Amino acid sequence: MKKTSIITNVILGAAIIVLFILHFTSEPKASNIADMPEGDTSLSGGIVYVQIDSLINHYDMFNDLRSEFESKAQTIQNDLNKRGRTLENDVKDFQTKVQKGLITRSQAETQQQQLAMREQELQGYIRQKQGEMSEEEQVLYRKVFDALQTYINKMNEEKQYSLILSTSASTNTVLQGHKTLDITSTVVAAMNDEYIKQKTK
Repeated sequence: MKKTSIITNVILGAAIIVLFILHFTSEPKASNIADMPEGDTSLSGGIVYVQIDSLINHYDMFNDLRSEFESKAQTIQNDLNKRGRTLENDVKDFQTKVQKGLITRSQAETQQQQLAMREQELQGYIRQKQGEMSEEEQVLYRKVFDALQTYINKMNEEKQYSLILSTSASTNTVLQGHKTLDITSTVVAAMNDEYIKQKTK
């Protein structure tokens, strides 16, 4: 994970250097970029960026997958709560019987061992389910980013951008950029169209 972070930082640093070089060495174009509409994708051969946070939140596929994930997580949480309450009630029942002297010492020791074993099993089950859900969440994001990468590759065959950057709240690669370079809304709309077509097949 640390190695991936270092590689990502190196790539992002290189991208920023390229931006500065292009900015200070390229000749100004005749057309005025301020007159272009927001999200203009006619800047073939230029540099554009996608706001990942915005894209994810507006991408139908992500919202569908997240709803499924949250529903499954809630079902698992309900199951864990039920198992926890059952064990808690059995522990209270055992303690009551011991306090009232309703079971022998031998029976108390046996039941105590059984309850301790059940608690360990429950803790193991909780860890197992947490691991499963964490893995499913990672798969969810990988599916979304794979769809994004596939679409970006396809789009860039036509647009031929020199550089497509990504930015988000956690990794703000684009410190400042003109709104015409932000193609997020165009990408989201196109990806949603493709996703709807795939769902209806």
